[in-house]
Amino acid sequence: MSKQIVLALLLLTTVSALAQKPCEFDSDINDTIGTYKTTKQYIIFERSFAGNSTNIFFSLTKTNGILGLEVQVLQRSNDFIKANCLDKNSKIYLQLQNGKIVSLINGGEDSCSTLLRDDQNRNNRVLTGSFLFSKENYQDLKTSPVTFMRIQYAGETMDYPFRTAFIAELDKVLYEPGEYFMNYIKCIEAN
Repeated sequence: MSKQIVLALLLLTTVSALAQKPCEFDSDINDTIGTYKTTKQYIIFERSFAGNSTNIFFSLTKTNGILGLEVQVLQRSNDFIKANCLDKNSKIYLQLQNGKIVSLINGGEDSCSTLLRDDQNRNNRVLTGSFLFSKENYQDLKTSPVTFMRIQYAGETMDYPFRTAFIAELDKVLYEPGEYFMNYIKCIEAN
């Protein structure tokens, strides 16, 4: 009987070790000015329909001990794309599977999406923003998946439902946006 218990424990530790996501960083700077760490970008939302597409990327940041979220919204279309802007009142609301809502506040400058043309003469709009976690609510992100995101832009609010998993058209990689924070917030919490 004890051999079965040991085997079960060994199996559980092996499975949990394999299930943990590795931490990959774009930046990890520690100098006299301070510290800055950011994870690699991760696609958390992708929509493509009738020649129009929207991709949203997240990367977690830690600047001098303050935890944040870098958000990049990339829109593509053959038609004109109106600009979205972020201002001091912009927020991100994350609806968790457990019913709680986590709010992030805009911690960056006021900005609007930039219009760029690609080599196929398509319109591209890129908007990047920095949002900050509040100390009291980001802990919930470590224990419950995200099911829904609302971004409060300057002048309008957009909703983005999260899928459990999808293979991105951009890079053909499997993404699990609902569990993003559960898998990666540990990467920037340490130190």
